[in-house]
Amino acid sequence: MQNKDSLPRILIVDDDFDIRSLLADYLESNGFHALTAPDGMSMARVLAEQKIDLVVLDWNMPGEDGLSLCRKLRANSNLPIIMLTARGEPVDRIIGLETGADDYVSKPFEPRELLARIRSLLRRSHAPVAGSASALRQQLQFANWTLDCDAGHLIAADGMIVMLSSAELRLLKVFLDNPKRVLSRDQLLNHTQGSDAGALDRAIDIQVSRLRQKLNEDARSPQIIKTVRNGGYMLDVAVNPGVSSA
Repeated sequence: MQNKDSLPRILIVDDDFDIRSLLADYLESNGFHALTAPDGMSMARVLAEQKIDLVVLDWNMPGEDGLSLCRKLRANSNLPIIMLTARGEPVDRIIGLETGADDYVSKPFEPRELLARIRSLLRRSHAPVAGSASALRQQLQFANWTLDCDAGHLIAADGMIVMLSSAELRLLKVFLDNPKRVLSRDQLLNHTQGSDAGALDRAIDIQVSRLRQKLNEDARSPQIIKTVRNGGYMLDVAVNPGVSSA
């Protein structure tokens, strides 16, 4: 029997006891260690005490809702987040992604669908950078920024740390691996979200917009990630390896 401490840890945050219990049991039976929390305060306690690999976060909760909690998580963490909600309109998914969620599952849902999305998101968030040496801590420099690929955050010229979501990190890595090359939305979706990505091209537009904000880009005239009319996006700066350490 596999040691529970070695299993990926999934935190389920939902005010509905039945949903928390059912999802926890289902994930436990499929190779995960599931923890639960009914609200934001309990979520914060679990995160302070446990190493969590991914959060399943309900949108509609009394008190502080999932969107607010997602913003707080994203402000200082690149922890993968899947929003879980009864809201099914595309605009709601867009709002969730804009807040910093990596994926979105609408209620009612098949537990197998959520399981597949959890596995896919964990694969993407833990995948190594193409061409990198796994034993080294890799950094990539571009414009006035440094991406610490291992820590998953940006470092500004003045030393300020800027956190990225796992989706933003994957997207930025794709750009840095392909400087001066026009990448279509379909290519970016395939590289960052795989074949199980939902048919929502705006997901890429949202992530690019969030990246630009974190890079302090002028939305009207971006200089790092440029929009190519009828083409997609292009990283229009040179990329250089930074200092790597063991």
